[in-house]
Amino acid sequence: MQPKEISDISSSEDTAVDVQGLQNILQEKDAEIAKLHELLSQSTGEQCSAPMSYGKIKHDDALVSHYTGLPDEKTFSCLLNFVNRFNIVFHSWSIISLSHEDQILLTLMKLRHNFTHTHLGFLFSITKATVTNIVSAWIDILHSLLFSGILTEIGIPSRAKASGSLPDCFSSFPGVRLTLDCTEIQCSIPRTSMAQQSLTFSHYKQRNTFKGLVGVSPNGTVTFVSDLYPGSVSDKEIVLHSKVLQQFEPGDLILADKGFLLHDVMPQGVSVNIPPFLSRQQFTKPQVIETTRIARARIHVERAIQRIKLYKILDFVPTYYRGKANKMFQLCACLTNLQNPVIKDVDLNTQQTVHISSERT
Repeated sequence: MQPKEISDISSSEDTAVDVQGLQNILQEKDAEIAKLHELLSQSTGEQCSAPMSYGKIKHDDALVSHYTGLPDEKTFSCLLNFVNRFNIVFHSWSIISLSHEDQILLTLMKLRHNFTHTHLGFLFSITKATVTNIVSAWIDILHSLLFSGILTEIGIPSRAKASGSLPDCFSSFPGVRLTLDCTEIQCSIPRTSMAQQSLTFSHYKQRNTFKGLVGVSPNGTVTFVSDLYPGSVSDKEIVLHSKVLQQFEPGDLILADKGFLLHDVMPQGVSVNIPPFLSRQQFTKPQVIETTRIARARIHVERAIQRIKLYKILDFVPTYYRGKANKMFQLCACLTNLQNPVIKDVDLNTQQTVHISSERT
């Protein structure tokens, strides 16, 4: 999305330039003040008395899960150790008053609960500007590592790999490789133009939204996440623009909902299975059976999307977060893969699955 243009506040170009220059100076001074607060905090040991820190919750898995969305301390430690393998670079000044583990904790708390920056600043005894810097930087860092570095780099697992962990509900679809579905996220009303307002207005949701495409492998793992698109864009258009179909090979099968009318755009040898449409007064018995079979298999993508939307930062995308909306959506999807699986592990010796695990609350 293009950022909102700032209108001139004076008819004089010289005055506009002067105002812009003053705004830049003020931003630099704000950053300098926040950095000085960081130095003061470190020198006085203020961070040790902060109401919140990872050290205070790490011995209680229930608290770790509540604040971060990760299942336990071991998972958090694995994420921390993975991140620490890389050179972390911040957009502006480096944060010295909080350890990496507390910075990650703060960012996960923002994603999971969408606490205000003022509240997070109080909890960690840092300035609001520092919270903004931490959240902005770590969303970029975690997105680069988890989404770009893992999910995108690995891609959608092959049909052969998918068949190694095929649940019972997919027994009727032996060639299935991915289940697709779209989800919508409410966003602020664009003020740039009426065209943008119309483009993001979803007739299905009756409000302005962004729409994203999620792909889930048969074992319940999120393996594809698109960018966000305006809410008025159709499911088919998103599939085509996201280029997800380019990752499939002849013999692959895709499961999808009725909105995915993709038969005429599928790559050669790749098929899509959607529930039958009601062409008579009621479904025939074979149509009911077919609809039930597809629904039992598709429930996993719906559960995966439900987990993604438990990250409260996705409840509403305000104007100032539009520039990071894609990364927030994709990062939250990646974080769900660090949670306990939607479907319990498959016994590879017998190729039989146990029942679907209950959802964590």
